[in-house]
Amino acid sequence: MSKLKLEILTPNGVIYNGEALSVTLPGEEGEFGVLAEHSSLITLLEAGVIDIEKEDKSVESVLINWGVVEVDEKKVIVLVEGAVAIRGDSESAVAKALNDAKELIESIKDNNPAIATVTARLESAAQNLL
Repeated sequence: MSKLKLEILTPNGVIYNGEALSVTLPGEEGEFGVLAEHSSLITLLEAGVIDIEKEDKSVESVLINWGVVEVDEKKVIVLVEGAVAIRGDSESAVAKALNDAKELIESIKDNNPAIATVTARLESAAQNLL
C-alpha cells in the first residue's frame, strides 16, 4: 500500500511529521479518510480525533479543537489551533497526554455538541496505549 506524508501543525509547533498509510480526519461534514493518491481538497476540520494508521498498522490518535486540512496526492497538511497527541512510552506519559487532551476538550466544550463522542474516542485511544 502506498504511503503519504502527513504534517499536523499548531501555532506552538509540530505535533506529527511522518508517513502514514491512511489518515481519518474530523471534517465539518463528518469524518473522512485519506489514502495516498487522494484527490486534492481543502476543507475545514471540527473538534475531534485524527487517526493515523502507520506502516506497522499501529494507529496513533491526535485530538484537535479545529482547523483546516490541505490534501493532495502525496501529502496531507493539517493546520490546527490546538492539538494533543495521545501517545507515550510510559503510563505516566500517557496519563499526562490524556490530561492535556481533557484540558483541550474543556476549552471547546461549549462550542461543539459532539464533544461526548470526542471524549469517548479519546478514552479509547488512551486505553489502546496501555
